[in-house]
Amino acid sequence: MPFKKTLPKTPLGFIAIILLGMYQVALAQPGQKPVYGDAIITGSIGDASNLIPMLSSDATSHEIAGLIYNGLVKYDKDLNLVGDLADSWTIENDGKTITFHLKHGVKWQDGQPFTSADVLFGYKTIIDPKTPTAYAGDFLEVEKAEAPDPYTFRVTYKEPFAPALSSWGDIVVLPRHLLQGKDITKSPLSRHPVGLGPYRLKLWKTQERIELVANNDYFDGRPYLNGYIMRIIPDPATMFMELKAGGLDWMSLSPIQYQRQTDTPFFKKNFKKYKYLSFSYTYLGYNLNHPFFKDKRVRQAISYAIDKEEIIRGVLLGLGVEATGPYKPDAWFYNPNVKRYPYDPRRAKKLLADSGWRDTDGDGILDKDGIPFSFTVLTNQGNPLRDKTAQIIQYRLGQIGIKMDIRQLEWTAFINDFIDKRRFEAVILGWTLGQDPDIYDIWHSSKTGPKQLNFIGYKNPEVDRLLVLGRRTFDREKRRQIYFKIQEILAEDQPYTFLYVPMALPIIHARFHGIKPAPAGISYNFIRWWVPKNEQKYMMP
Repeated sequence: MPFKKTLPKTPLGFIAIILLGMYQVALAQPGQKPVYGDAIITGSIGDASNLIPMLSSDATSHEIAGLIYNGLVKYDKDLNLVGDLADSWTIENDGKTITFHLKHGVKWQDGQPFTSADVLFGYKTIIDPKTPTAYAGDFLEVEKAEAPDPYTFRVTYKEPFAPALSSWGDIVVLPRHLLQGKDITKSPLSRHPVGLGPYRLKLWKTQERIELVANNDYFDGRPYLNGYIMRIIPDPATMFMELKAGGLDWMSLSPIQYQRQTDTPFFKKNFKKYKYLSFSYTYLGYNLNHPFFKDKRVRQAISYAIDKEEIIRGVLLGLGVEATGPYKPDAWFYNPNVKRYPYDPRRAKKLLADSGWRDTDGDGILDKDGIPFSFTVLTNQGNPLRDKTAQIIQYRLGQIGIKMDIRQLEWTAFINDFIDKRRFEAVILGWTLGQDPDIYDIWHSSKTGPKQLNFIGYKNPEVDRLLVLGRRTFDREKRRQIYFKIQEILAEDQPYTFLYVPMALPIIHARFHGIKPAPAGISYNFIRWWVPKNEQKYMMP
Protein backbone atom coordinates (compact mmCIF):
# COMPACT_ATOMS: atom_id res chain seq x y z
CA MET A 1 0.00 0.00 0.00
CA PRO A 2 1.39 3.45 -0.87
CA PHE A 3 2.53 5.62 2.00
CA LYS A 4 3.78 9.15 2.36
CA LYS A 5 7.18 9.83 3.86
CA THR A 6 8.41 13.14 5.22
CA LEU A 7 11.98 13.87 6.17
CA PRO A 8 12.30 14.97 9.83
CA LYS A 9 12.65 18.75 9.83
CA THR A 10 15.87 20.54 10.71
CA PRO A 11 16.62 24.21 10.00
CA LEU A 12 20.22 23.45 9.07
CA GLY A 13 19.79 20.02 7.55
CA PHE A 14 19.33 18.80 4.05
CA ILE A 15 17.60 21.98 2.95
CA ALA A 16 18.01 20.97 -0.67
CA ILE A 17 16.44 17.56 -0.21
CA ILE A 18 13.02 17.49 -1.78
CA LEU A 19 10.47 14.83 -0.94
CA LEU A 20 9.36 13.26 -4.18
CA GLY A 21 5.88 12.59 -2.85
CA MET A 22 3.83 9.43 -2.74
CA TYR A 23 5.94 6.35 -2.98
CA GLN A 24 5.36 2.67 -3.57
CA VAL A 25 8.03 -0.02 -3.53
CA ALA A 26 8.69 -1.46 -6.97
CA LEU A 27 11.13 -4.14 -8.01
CA ALA A 28 14.14 -3.15 -10.07
CA GLN A 29 13.91 -4.49 -13.59
CA PRO A 30 16.19 -7.45 -14.35
CA GLY A 31 19.47 -6.21 -15.77
CA GLN A 32 18.82 -2.64 -14.63
CA LYS A 33 22.08 -0.78 -14.04
CA PRO A 34 22.88 1.12 -10.83
CA VAL A 35 22.08 4.83 -10.88
CA TYR A 36 22.97 7.80 -8.68
CA GLY A 37 20.57 9.54 -6.34
CA ASP A 38 18.49 9.26 -3.16
CA ALA A 39 19.63 9.18 0.48
CA ILE A 40 19.44 6.61 3.25
CA ILE A 41 18.29 7.44 6.79
CA THR A 42 19.49 5.22 9.61
CA GLY A 43 18.94 5.27 13.37
CA SER A 44 21.35 5.11 16.28
CA ILE A 45 20.64 5.01 20.01
CA GLY A 46 23.80 6.99 20.75
CA ASP A 47 25.50 10.06 19.32
CA ALA A 48 29.08 10.19 18.12
CA SER A 49 31.69 11.63 20.45
CA ASN A 50 34.70 12.51 18.28
CA LEU A 51 35.18 12.08 14.53
CA ILE A 52 38.96 11.82 14.69
CA PRO A 53 39.15 8.00 14.72
CA MET A 54 42.16 7.59 17.00
CA LEU A 55 40.49 9.70 19.70
CA SER A 56 37.20 7.79 19.93
CA SER A 57 36.26 4.32 21.12
CA ASP A 58 32.48 4.29 20.66
CA ALA A 59 30.80 2.47 17.81
CA THR A 60 28.82 5.45 16.49
CA SER A 61 31.92 7.62 16.06
CA HIS A 62 33.70 4.85 14.17
CA GLU A 63 30.66 4.12 12.03
CA ILE A 64 30.50 7.74 10.86
CA ALA A 65 34.28 8.16 10.61
CA GLY A 66 34.44 4.98 8.53
CA LEU A 67 32.53 6.79 5.77
CA ILE A 68 34.76 9.87 5.97
CA TYR A 69 38.26 8.42 6.38
CA ASN A 70 40.22 5.63 4.72
CA GLY A 71 43.15 3.46 5.68
CA LEU A 72 45.99 1.92 3.72
CA VAL A 73 44.20 -1.45 3.79
CA LYS A 74 40.71 -2.79 4.43
CA TYR A 75 38.84 -6.09 4.59
CA ASP A 76 36.88 -7.31 1.58
CA LYS A 77 33.61 -9.22 1.66
CA ASP A 78 35.40 -12.48 2.44
CA LEU A 79 37.48 -10.91 5.25
CA ASN A 80 40.68 -10.82 3.19
CA LEU A 81 42.97 -7.81 3.50
CA VAL A 82 43.06 -5.76 0.30
CA GLY A 83 44.41 -2.37 -0.65
CA ASP A 84 42.54 0.83 0.12
CA LEU A 85 44.79 3.91 -0.06
CA ALA A 86 47.63 1.49 -0.83
CA ASP A 87 47.76 0.08 -4.35
CA SER A 88 50.11 -2.67 -3.21
CA TRP A 89 52.73 -3.55 -0.62
CA THR A 90 55.74 -5.75 -0.12
CA ILE A 91 56.79 -7.54 3.07
CA GLU A 92 60.50 -8.17 3.60
CA ASN A 93 63.13 -8.62 6.30
CA ASP A 94 61.53 -11.75 7.78
CA GLY A 95 58.19 -9.95 8.04
CA LYS A 96 59.55 -6.93 9.87
CA THR A 97 59.43 -4.41 7.01
CA ILE A 98 56.33 -3.41 5.05
CA THR A 99 56.60 -1.03 2.10
CA PHE A 100 53.27 0.46 1.00
CA HIS A 101 52.90 1.86 -2.51
CA LEU A 102 50.15 4.48 -2.32
CA LYS A 103 47.52 5.41 -4.89
CA HIS A 104 48.20 8.50 -6.98
CA GLY A 105 45.74 11.35 -7.41
CA VAL A 106 43.89 10.92 -4.12
CA LYS A 107 42.71 14.19 -2.56
CA TRP A 108 41.53 15.25 0.85
CA GLN A 109 38.00 16.61 0.88
CA ASP A 110 39.37 20.17 0.94
CA GLY A 111 41.21 19.51 -2.35
CA GLN A 112 44.72 19.04 -0.96
CA PRO A 113 46.65 16.03 -2.26
CA PHE A 114 47.07 12.94 -0.09
CA THR A 115 50.66 11.75 0.26
CA SER A 116 52.79 9.48 2.40
CA ALA A 117 53.53 12.49 4.62
CA ASP A 118 49.94 12.25 5.90
CA VAL A 119 50.47 8.64 6.93
CA LEU A 120 53.77 9.45 8.59
CA PHE A 121 52.15 12.36 10.43
CA GLY A 122 49.30 10.14 11.63
CA TYR A 123 51.78 7.54 12.85
CA LYS A 124 53.77 10.13 14.80
CA THR A 125 50.56 11.52 16.27
CA ILE A 126 49.20 8.21 17.53
CA ILE A 127 52.46 7.28 19.28
CA ASP A 128 52.78 10.72 20.89
CA PRO A 129 52.28 10.30 24.66
CA LYS A 130 50.18 13.47 24.60
CA THR A 131 47.60 11.85 22.32
CA PRO A 132 44.85 10.27 24.46
CA THR A 133 44.25 7.18 22.36
CA ALA A 134 43.48 3.55 23.13
CA TYR A 135 45.08 2.40 19.87
CA ALA A 136 48.76 3.32 20.17
CA GLY A 137 49.92 -0.18 21.09
CA ASP A 138 50.15 -1.56 17.55
CA PHE A 139 52.15 1.43 16.39
CA LEU A 140 54.55 1.44 19.31
CA GLU A 141 55.83 -1.85 17.86
CA VAL A 142 57.29 0.13 14.94
CA GLU A 143 61.03 0.80 15.14
CA LYS A 144 61.23 3.11 12.13
CA ALA A 145 58.70 4.80 9.86
CA GLU A 146 59.66 6.76 6.75
CA ALA A 147 58.18 8.39 3.69
CA PRO A 148 60.98 8.29 1.10
CA ASP A 149 58.74 9.81 -1.58
CA PRO A 150 55.16 11.09 -1.78
CA TYR A 151 53.77 7.69 -2.74
CA THR A 152 55.85 5.33 -0.64
CA PHE A 153 55.45 4.65 3.06
CA ARG A 154 57.71 2.16 4.82
CA VAL A 155 57.62 0.78 8.36
CA THR A 156 60.12 -1.48 10.04
CA TYR A 157 59.13 -3.30 13.21
CA LYS A 158 61.36 -4.06 16.17
CA GLU A 159 60.32 -7.69 15.98
CA PRO A 160 57.98 -9.69 13.73
CA PHE A 161 54.44 -8.40 14.34
CA ALA A 162 51.58 -10.54 13.02
CA PRO A 163 48.82 -7.87 13.12
CA ALA A 164 51.10 -5.34 11.41
CA LEU A 165 49.36 -5.20 8.04
CA SER A 166 45.82 -5.08 9.41
CA SER A 167 46.70 -2.26 11.81
CA TRP A 168 47.09 0.23 8.94
CA GLY A 169 43.37 0.82 8.59
CA ASP A 170 41.52 4.13 9.00
CA ILE A 171 42.68 4.81 12.58
CA VAL A 172 45.97 6.43 11.67
CA VAL A 173 45.74 8.41 8.40
CA LEU A 174 45.32 12.14 9.13
CA PRO A 175 45.49 15.41 7.10
CA ARG A 176 48.91 16.77 8.06
CA HIS A 177 48.22 20.16 6.46
CA LEU A 178 45.35 20.76 8.90
CA LEU A 179 46.82 19.31 12.09
CA GLN A 180 50.58 19.79 12.05
CA GLY A 181 51.77 21.86 14.99
CA LYS A 182 48.35 21.84 16.65
CA ASP A 183 46.86 20.09 19.67
CA ILE A 184 44.80 17.26 18.18
CA THR A 185 42.56 17.16 21.25
CA LYS A 186 41.43 20.73 20.54
CA SER A 187 41.17 20.42 16.77
CA PRO A 188 37.91 21.46 15.06
CA LEU A 189 38.29 18.25 13.01
CA SER A 190 36.76 16.37 15.94
CA ARG A 191 33.41 17.84 14.86
CA HIS A 192 34.23 19.02 11.33
CA PRO A 193 36.34 16.22 9.84
CA VAL A 194 38.16 16.44 6.54
CA GLY A 195 38.78 12.97 5.18
CA LEU A 196 39.45 11.04 2.01
CA GLY A 197 36.37 8.84 2.06
CA PRO A 198 33.17 8.38 0.09
CA TYR A 199 31.19 10.84 2.21
CA ARG A 200 31.85 14.21 3.83
CA LEU A 201 30.16 15.83 6.80
CA LYS A 202 27.27 18.18 6.05
CA LEU A 203 25.82 18.67 9.54
CA TRP A 204 26.21 17.35 13.06
CA LYS A 205 23.45 18.47 15.38
CA THR A 206 24.30 17.00 18.79
CA GLN A 207 21.92 14.31 20.06
CA GLU A 208 19.73 14.81 16.99
CA ARG A 209 21.31 13.94 13.63
CA ILE A 210 24.48 13.58 11.59
CA GLU A 211 24.24 14.22 7.87
CA LEU A 212 26.77 13.19 5.24
CA VAL A 213 26.82 13.96 1.52
CA ALA A 214 28.56 12.07 -1.24
CA ASN A 215 32.16 12.96 -2.05
CA ASN A 216 32.05 13.47 -5.81
CA ASP A 217 35.84 13.15 -6.03
CA TYR A 218 36.17 9.90 -4.09
CA PHE A 219 39.12 7.99 -5.51
CA ASP A 220 37.28 4.65 -5.56
CA GLY A 221 34.27 6.04 -7.39
CA ARG A 222 31.48 8.27 -6.18
CA PRO A 223 28.94 6.40 -4.03
CA TYR A 224 25.58 5.87 -5.70
CA LEU A 225 23.59 7.26 -2.76
CA ASN A 226 23.78 11.05 -2.50
CA GLY A 227 23.34 11.15 1.26
CA TYR A 228 23.70 9.25 4.50
CA ILE A 229 21.70 10.56 7.48
CA MET A 230 21.98 9.18 10.99
CA ARG A 231 19.21 10.15 13.38
CA ILE A 232 19.97 9.88 17.10
CA ILE A 233 16.99 8.18 18.75
CA PRO A 234 17.91 6.91 22.24
CA ASP A 235 14.74 4.85 22.71
CA PRO A 236 14.61 1.73 20.47
CA ALA A 237 10.82 1.59 20.66
CA THR A 238 10.60 5.15 19.32
CA MET A 239 13.13 4.26 16.65
CA PHE A 240 10.97 1.33 15.53
CA MET A 241 7.92 3.60 15.33
CA GLU A 242 9.94 5.95 13.11
CA LEU A 243 10.87 3.02 10.88
CA LYS A 244 7.24 2.00 10.53
CA ALA A 245 6.13 5.61 9.91
CA GLY A 246 8.73 6.11 7.20
CA GLY A 247 11.18 8.23 9.20
CA LEU A 248 13.96 5.65 8.84
CA ASP A 249 15.23 3.37 6.08
CA TRP A 250 17.63 1.26 8.11
CA MET A 251 17.97 0.17 11.72
CA SER A 252 19.08 -2.77 13.82
CA LEU A 253 16.12 -4.73 15.13
CA SER A 254 15.72 -6.23 18.54
CA PRO A 255 14.88 -9.94 18.56
CA ILE A 256 11.21 -9.30 19.33
CA GLN A 257 11.03 -6.77 16.51
CA TYR A 258 12.68 -9.24 14.14
CA GLN A 259 10.59 -12.26 15.14
CA ARG A 260 7.19 -10.72 15.71
CA GLN A 261 6.73 -7.03 15.06
CA THR A 262 8.04 -7.10 11.48
CA ASP A 263 6.28 -10.32 10.53
CA THR A 264 3.46 -8.39 8.86
CA PRO A 265 2.40 -7.79 5.24
CA PHE A 266 3.51 -4.15 5.48
CA PHE A 267 7.09 -4.99 6.46
CA LYS A 268 7.33 -7.96 4.10
CA LYS A 269 6.34 -5.70 1.21
CA ASN A 270 8.39 -2.62 2.05
CA PHE A 271 11.52 -3.92 3.82
CA LYS A 272 14.12 -6.65 3.73
CA LYS A 273 15.50 -8.28 6.86
CA TYR A 274 18.95 -9.82 7.29
CA LYS A 275 20.33 -12.15 9.94
CA TYR A 276 23.90 -13.25 10.65
CA LEU A 277 26.14 -13.79 13.66
CA SER A 278 27.37 -10.38 14.71
CA PHE A 279 30.98 -9.38 15.18
CA SER A 280 30.40 -8.72 18.87
CA TYR A 281 29.71 -10.22 22.27
CA THR A 282 28.02 -9.06 25.47
CA TYR A 283 29.57 -9.58 28.89
CA LEU A 284 29.27 -8.92 32.61
CA GLY A 285 32.58 -7.32 33.55
CA TYR A 286 33.99 -6.91 37.04
CA ASN A 287 36.16 -4.18 38.52
CA LEU A 288 38.97 -6.49 39.60
CA ASN A 289 40.28 -3.91 42.06
CA HIS A 290 37.03 -4.15 44.03
CA PRO A 291 37.40 -6.45 47.07
CA PHE A 292 34.30 -8.49 46.13
CA PHE A 293 35.74 -9.56 42.79
CA LYS A 294 39.44 -10.17 43.45
CA ASP A 295 38.86 -13.88 44.19
CA LYS A 296 38.30 -15.80 40.97
CA ARG A 297 36.11 -18.28 42.85
CA VAL A 298 33.58 -15.49 43.34
CA ARG A 299 33.63 -14.66 39.64
CA GLN A 300 33.28 -18.33 38.75
CA ALA A 301 30.38 -18.64 41.19
CA ILE A 302 28.54 -15.75 39.54
CA SER A 303 29.08 -17.39 36.14
CA TYR A 304 27.60 -20.66 37.42
CA ALA A 305 24.66 -18.73 38.90
CA ILE A 306 23.71 -17.17 35.55
CA ASP A 307 21.61 -19.21 33.14
CA LYS A 308 22.97 -18.09 29.77
CA GLU A 309 20.50 -20.23 27.86
CA GLU A 310 17.70 -18.48 29.74
CA ILE A 311 19.07 -15.13 28.56
CA ILE A 312 19.42 -16.33 24.97
CA ARG A 313 15.86 -17.68 25.01
CA GLY A 314 14.23 -14.88 26.97
CA VAL A 315 16.15 -11.83 25.77
CA LEU A 316 17.38 -12.82 22.31
CA LEU A 317 14.43 -15.14 21.51
CA GLY A 318 17.00 -17.69 20.43
CA LEU A 319 18.73 -15.27 18.04
CA GLY A 320 22.21 -15.67 19.47
CA VAL A 321 24.68 -18.18 20.86
CA GLU A 322 26.53 -18.61 24.15
CA ALA A 323 29.78 -16.67 24.50
CA THR A 324 32.61 -18.66 26.07
CA GLY A 325 35.36 -16.12 25.60
CA PRO A 326 36.37 -13.04 23.60
CA TYR A 327 35.73 -14.53 20.14
CA LYS A 328 32.64 -15.59 18.22
CA PRO A 329 32.24 -19.28 17.41
CA ASP A 330 32.75 -19.11 13.65
CA ALA A 331 36.22 -17.48 13.88
CA TRP A 332 39.22 -19.63 12.90
CA PHE A 333 40.86 -18.81 16.25
CA TYR A 334 37.85 -19.75 18.43
CA ASN A 335 38.54 -22.49 20.99
CA PRO A 336 35.42 -24.70 21.41
CA ASN A 337 36.90 -26.69 24.29
CA VAL A 338 37.39 -24.14 27.07
CA LYS A 339 35.92 -24.54 30.54
CA ARG A 340 32.22 -23.78 30.51
CA TYR A 341 29.87 -22.55 33.18
CA PRO A 342 26.48 -24.24 32.81
CA TYR A 343 23.74 -23.05 35.12
CA ASP A 344 24.56 -24.67 38.49
CA PRO A 345 23.43 -22.65 41.55
CA ARG A 346 24.54 -25.36 43.98
CA ARG A 347 28.08 -25.19 42.68
CA ALA A 348 27.91 -21.41 42.79
CA LYS A 349 26.91 -21.46 46.46
CA LYS A 350 29.75 -23.85 47.32
CA LEU A 351 32.36 -21.68 45.61
CA LEU A 352 31.05 -18.64 47.47
CA ALA A 353 31.14 -20.52 50.76
CA ASP A 354 34.69 -21.68 50.04
CA SER A 355 35.69 -18.05 49.55
CA GLY A 356 34.12 -16.98 52.85
CA TRP A 357 30.68 -15.76 51.78
CA ARG A 358 27.87 -17.10 53.99
CA ASP A 359 24.47 -15.88 55.19
CA THR A 360 25.44 -15.34 58.81
CA ASP A 361 22.43 -13.26 59.89
CA GLY A 362 19.64 -15.10 58.09
CA ASP A 363 18.50 -12.17 55.92
CA GLY A 364 19.05 -14.09 52.69
CA ILE A 365 22.11 -12.02 51.69
CA LEU A 366 25.59 -13.49 51.91
CA ASP A 367 28.06 -11.76 54.24
CA LYS A 368 31.82 -11.76 54.70
CA ASP A 369 33.54 -9.98 57.58
CA GLY A 370 30.24 -8.32 58.38
CA ILE A 371 29.84 -6.87 54.85
CA PRO A 372 26.82 -7.97 52.76
CA PHE A 373 27.41 -9.07 49.17
CA SER A 374 25.62 -6.18 47.51
CA PHE A 375 26.83 -4.36 44.40
CA THR A 376 25.57 -2.25 41.50
CA VAL A 377 25.93 -3.14 37.84
CA LEU A 378 26.06 -0.25 35.37
CA THR A 379 24.86 -0.36 31.80
CA ASN A 380 23.85 2.16 29.18
CA GLN A 381 20.42 3.64 28.61
CA GLY A 382 18.54 2.82 25.44
CA ASN A 383 19.61 -0.82 25.20
CA PRO A 384 16.68 -3.04 26.20
CA LEU A 385 18.68 -6.21 25.58
CA ARG A 386 21.23 -5.25 28.21
CA ASP A 387 18.51 -4.05 30.55
CA LYS A 388 16.61 -7.35 30.30
CA THR A 389 19.87 -9.28 30.62
CA ALA A 390 20.63 -7.35 33.82
CA GLN A 391 17.20 -8.13 35.22
CA ILE A 392 17.62 -11.87 34.64
CA ILE A 393 21.07 -11.81 36.21
CA GLN A 394 19.70 -9.82 39.14
CA TYR A 395 17.04 -12.47 39.73
CA ARG A 396 19.45 -15.41 39.49
CA LEU A 397 22.03 -13.83 41.77
CA GLY A 398 19.32 -13.06 44.30
CA GLN A 399 18.58 -16.78 44.46
CA ILE A 400 22.10 -17.51 45.71
CA GLY A 401 22.25 -14.62 48.19
CA ILE A 402 23.82 -11.81 46.16
CA LYS A 403 22.01 -8.47 45.93
CA MET A 404 22.62 -6.75 42.61
CA ASP A 405 21.20 -3.33 41.82
CA ILE A 406 20.94 -2.02 38.26
CA ARG A 407 21.77 1.52 37.19
CA GLN A 408 21.38 2.80 33.64
CA LEU A 409 23.44 5.76 32.46
CA GLU A 410 23.49 8.01 29.41
CA TRP A 411 26.27 6.74 27.16
CA THR A 412 28.65 9.71 27.19
CA ALA A 413 28.46 10.08 30.97
CA PHE A 414 28.82 6.31 31.36
CA ILE A 415 32.11 6.28 29.48
CA ASN A 416 33.62 9.58 30.62
CA ASP A 417 32.52 9.67 34.26
CA PHE A 418 32.40 6.01 35.22
CA ILE A 419 34.38 3.73 32.89
CA ASP A 420 37.30 6.10 32.27
CA LYS A 421 37.46 7.02 35.97
CA ARG A 422 37.00 3.39 37.12
CA ARG A 423 33.96 4.36 39.18
CA PHE A 424 32.09 1.08 38.90
CA GLU A 425 31.74 -2.29 40.58
CA ALA A 426 30.46 -4.22 37.57
CA VAL A 427 29.21 -3.41 34.08
CA ILE A 428 27.17 -5.02 31.32
CA LEU A 429 28.70 -3.99 28.02
CA GLY A 430 29.78 -5.44 24.70
CA TRP A 431 32.82 -5.46 22.45
CA THR A 432 32.86 -5.27 18.68
CA LEU A 433 35.27 -7.87 17.31
CA GLY A 434 38.05 -7.45 14.78
CA GLN A 435 39.13 -9.89 12.10
CA ASP A 436 42.52 -10.58 13.69
CA PRO A 437 42.72 -12.51 16.98
CA ASP A 438 45.00 -9.91 18.59
CA ILE A 439 43.30 -8.66 21.80
CA TYR A 440 46.35 -7.05 23.39
CA ASP A 441 44.69 -3.66 23.94
CA ILE A 442 41.82 -5.18 25.96
CA TRP A 443 43.61 -7.81 28.03
CA HIS A 444 47.29 -6.89 28.48
CA SER A 445 48.16 -5.57 31.95
CA SER A 446 49.88 -2.50 30.46
CA LYS A 447 46.52 -1.29 29.10
CA THR A 448 44.83 -0.37 32.38
CA GLY A 449 45.50 3.39 32.28
CA PRO A 450 43.05 6.25 31.64
CA LYS A 451 41.18 5.95 28.33
CA GLN A 452 42.66 2.48 27.79
CA LEU A 453 40.54 -0.57 27.16
CA ASN A 454 41.56 -2.92 29.99
CA PHE A 455 39.42 -0.84 32.33
CA ILE A 456 38.52 -3.80 34.56
CA GLY A 457 42.19 -4.05 35.62
CA TYR A 458 42.89 -7.63 34.49
CA LYS A 459 46.48 -8.76 35.09
CA ASN A 460 47.82 -12.22 34.33
CA PRO A 461 51.54 -12.64 33.52
CA GLU A 462 50.94 -15.74 31.39
CA VAL A 463 48.25 -14.00 29.35
CA ASP A 464 50.61 -11.03 28.94
CA ARG A 465 53.31 -13.38 27.63
CA LEU A 466 50.97 -15.15 25.24
CA LEU A 467 49.50 -11.89 23.94
CA VAL A 468 52.99 -10.73 23.02
CA LEU A 469 53.87 -14.14 21.54
CA GLY A 470 50.68 -14.09 19.45
CA ARG A 471 51.81 -10.80 17.96
CA ARG A 472 55.22 -12.25 17.08
CA THR A 473 53.93 -15.42 15.42
CA PHE A 474 52.97 -15.50 11.73
CA ASP A 475 52.29 -19.21 11.31
CA ARG A 476 48.49 -19.50 11.40
CA GLU A 477 48.33 -22.84 13.21
CA LYS A 478 50.85 -21.74 15.84
CA ARG A 479 48.87 -18.53 16.36
CA ARG A 480 45.69 -20.54 16.72
CA GLN A 481 47.24 -22.58 19.53
CA ILE A 482 48.45 -19.44 21.30
CA TYR A 483 44.99 -17.89 21.28
CA PHE A 484 43.44 -21.22 22.24
CA LYS A 485 45.58 -21.10 25.39
CA ILE A 486 44.63 -17.47 26.11
CA GLN A 487 40.95 -18.46 25.92
CA GLU A 488 41.54 -21.34 28.33
CA ILE A 489 43.11 -19.01 30.89
CA LEU A 490 40.38 -16.39 30.53
CA ALA A 491 37.76 -19.11 30.92
CA GLU A 492 39.40 -20.18 34.17
CA ASP A 493 39.94 -16.64 35.51
CA GLN A 494 36.49 -15.32 34.48
CA PRO A 495 37.45 -11.62 34.53
CA TYR A 496 34.22 -11.31 32.57
CA THR A 497 31.24 -13.57 32.61
CA PHE A 498 31.01 -13.97 28.85
CA LEU A 499 27.28 -13.98 28.12
CA TYR A 500 26.28 -14.19 24.48
CA VAL A 501 27.08 -13.44 20.84
CA PRO A 502 23.92 -11.89 19.37
CA MET A 503 22.70 -12.18 15.82
CA ALA A 504 22.97 -8.99 13.78
CA LEU A 505 19.40 -8.16 12.69
CA PRO A 506 19.41 -5.21 10.27
CA ILE A 507 16.29 -4.22 8.38
CA ILE A 508 16.57 -2.04 5.27
CA HIS A 509 13.97 -0.52 3.00
CA ALA A 510 13.35 -2.63 -0.07
CA ARG A 511 14.10 0.17 -2.51
CA PHE A 512 17.83 -0.20 -1.83
CA HIS A 513 19.58 -2.58 -4.20
CA GLY A 514 23.12 -3.92 -4.37
CA ILE A 515 23.10 -5.41 -0.85
CA LYS A 516 25.03 -8.68 -0.98
CA PRO A 517 25.39 -10.56 2.33
CA ALA A 518 28.83 -12.06 2.81
CA PRO A 519 31.12 -13.24 5.64
CA ALA A 520 31.87 -9.54 6.29
CA GLY A 521 28.17 -8.77 6.81
CA ILE A 522 26.24 -6.39 4.55
CA SER A 523 27.76 -2.90 4.83
CA TYR A 524 31.19 -3.69 3.36
CA ASN A 525 29.96 -2.49 -0.08
CA PHE A 526 27.70 0.31 1.13
CA ILE A 527 28.97 2.78 -1.48
CA ARG A 528 27.62 0.41 -4.14
CA TRP A 529 24.06 0.37 -2.79
CA TRP A 530 21.65 2.13 -5.13
CA VAL A 531 17.99 2.94 -5.75
CA PRO A 532 16.28 2.74 -9.17
CA LYS A 533 15.15 6.12 -10.47
CA ASN A 534 11.46 5.25 -10.26
CA GLU A 535 11.87 4.34 -6.57
CA GLN A 536 13.98 7.29 -5.37
CA LYS A 537 12.51 9.41 -2.60
CA TYR A 538 14.94 12.29 -2.08
CA MET A 539 16.66 14.55 -4.58
CA MET A 540 19.79 16.56 -3.85
CA PRO A 541 21.54 18.95 -6.21
